[in-house]
Amino acid sequence: MRRPVAIVTALVLFGEAVGIVLINAVLATVAENQNMSLAGLDPDAMSTGTWAMGGVSGLLLVLCGLTALLAGARDRAPGRFGRVALIGCAVVHGVLGAVTVGLVGWGAFVFMMLVLALLVLTLLAYGPGVQADDGASEEAGPAAARAV
Repeated sequence: MRRPVAIVTALVLFGEAVGIVLINAVLATVAENQNMSLAGLDPDAMSTGTWAMGGVSGLLLVLCGLTALLAGARDRAPGRFGRVALIGCAVVHGVLGAVTVGLVGWGAFVFMMLVLALLVLTLLAYGPGVQADDGASEEAGPAAARAV
């Protein structure tokens, strides 16, 4: 059950990365075309910042998706950096879900909570001490062999 969940999580995160980049591209284009300014900021700086934010957000979502995909393909828990990235992604989805319910609506909230649930389920499925299908464990190193 954990492999399909991790793979579905990865696919959803990849799709979300594309969506975030596209939304930010539209926002940057609108800000540039209408010469909008916020509190005297340069419109070109706002457009560039929006492009950068979309690119970085998309890159981080792809990184989290690759972490989940590798966990599902290998059927092994992600490493420390991968777990931290997935936990950070889950926290961001929780906070953004709370914000989107007021700004965008319940549909966006439900989507964010579904992605949050997939991330948490992936993290719990590959928790510490979980054994792979071949019977190997994360603790099956030389120190664990000496302790026996």
